[in-house]
Amino acid sequence: MARSKKKKTNPPLRVLYVTSEAFPLIKTGGLADVSHALPNALAQIDVDVRLLLPAYRSVLQQFESLQILGWLDLGVMGQVRILEGEHAAYSMPVWLVDHSAMFDREGNPYTGPDGNDWQDNAVRFTAFSRAASLLGLDALGLGWRPDVVHAHDWQTGLTHAFLEQEIHSPKRIFTIHNLAYDCQFDYGLFQALRLPPHWWSMERAEFYGRFSLMKAGLMFSDVITTVSPTYAREICTPEFGYGYANILQHRSDRLHGILNGIDTAVWDPSSDEHLVAHYSLDQGVAEAKRENRAEMLLEMGYEVDEQVLSAPFVGFVGRLVFQKGVDLLVEALPQLLRETEVCFAFVGTGEASLQQRLSDLASEHPGRVFVFLGYSESISHLLEAGVDIFAMPSRYEPCGLNQMYSLRYGTPPVVRRTGGLADTVVDTTPASLEAGTANGFVFDESSPEALASALHRALQARAEPEIWEQLIGNGMATEFDWNRSAREYVDRYRTAHEFEEH
Repeated sequence: MARSKKKKTNPPLRVLYVTSEAFPLIKTGGLADVSHALPNALAQIDVDVRLLLPAYRSVLQQFESLQILGWLDLGVMGQVRILEGEHAAYSMPVWLVDHSAMFDREGNPYTGPDGNDWQDNAVRFTAFSRAASLLGLDALGLGWRPDVVHAHDWQTGLTHAFLEQEIHSPKRIFTIHNLAYDCQFDYGLFQALRLPPHWWSMERAEFYGRFSLMKAGLMFSDVITTVSPTYAREICTPEFGYGYANILQHRSDRLHGILNGIDTAVWDPSSDEHLVAHYSLDQGVAEAKRENRAEMLLEMGYEVDEQVLSAPFVGFVGRLVFQKGVDLLVEALPQLLRETEVCFAFVGTGEASLQQRLSDLASEHPGRVFVFLGYSESISHLLEAGVDIFAMPSRYEPCGLNQMYSLRYGTPPVVRRTGGLADTVVDTTPASLEAGTANGFVFDESSPEALASALHRALQARAEPEIWEQLIGNGMATEFDWNRSAREYVDRYRTAHEFEEH
């Protein structure tokens, strides 16, 4: 009898995931959430991942024990120590680039306690990128060499530039989370860092007389991804391209938009550890929202009033900056307060002028406007679960996560039609209601009037229980987990091998 042939199995794909922040270790924005959820999702589909972060002071404090893997020589930038640790939030080893002078300091990864950028950011993240590239080549002889190095945003932009110099380097994937943010430096620092002279050219990373870490990531990568299909199209236009549109058009065969997912274990109204009342698509939405709203207001420092618990309630969580359109909401708010019974809750921090305006509005409209200036994971979860409507009037939004959190928590969002917001929120119209796809409210013009009109439509729909229940049901039934996105990333990893070296 003939023996059956054993099916050959390919070894797991090895990926070095290089990022400047990752929740819950260190977080300033959505990059941290993605850098927590995506590596874990990749590991679940048998990708062999190592997560690489700078060894910030607050990160080191969250590991009970760390192993020294070795030391790397970065030339004029000195030596760095590479540490490995295990953390309950991650199903793979976490590697840390340890250089106390660069990373062991107060403040967040990019700014000091005074809110200003660290003056040595260019040096810090050039060193981090150099260390990442060496680990991508297994410079420590650990016996683990990645097939792919996946780097994220400007902070890691030089990783692939360093790798490009090697004959047999891993494939290089670069993800744009927000093209508007970059780090650039002058020719003097370029020379001081002794970077390869040919990098200072229009064909490489010179950008209008400066050296751009973002451009380095774009020019030295095999594949470029960004965080939603619509944003991938938008950044190829002058309006959203921030000077990089022509580059991205030229490299459009390597540019892919992959919609972010959300961590459905962390963001689950039926089990969320931050909520005082859990609920699901089939049970207890209205009553749970009242209880969570009461707790939200208490944690924000306000007394709870029965009238407030029953009123239509709009919430906002995010950075108080121009991009997020908070000024549009501030301008629209007085008229909405006059014309309706709506209440508003704001959670966030950012531009001083916007913080002051929100504080003034809270003082001018006690019992109607509630403001928490700061960051609180607990209050953010309670707001998503406690308000009726989530406002997200962003001028641009590469992907956005809060609108997906809102949909999952039965909180129809009001959003501007841009980036990932356009890819996830379906405007409520007679046609979309009949088709069963409506889940929120979308407006186009970036103006207070357009936003106010959309909020009026949302409030009117809330007053019609049958329509409102349909919107809540459609949103909560939508699948936003990372499994689909992770598989798309694996496809892009494999696509990278189809391209020849630069």
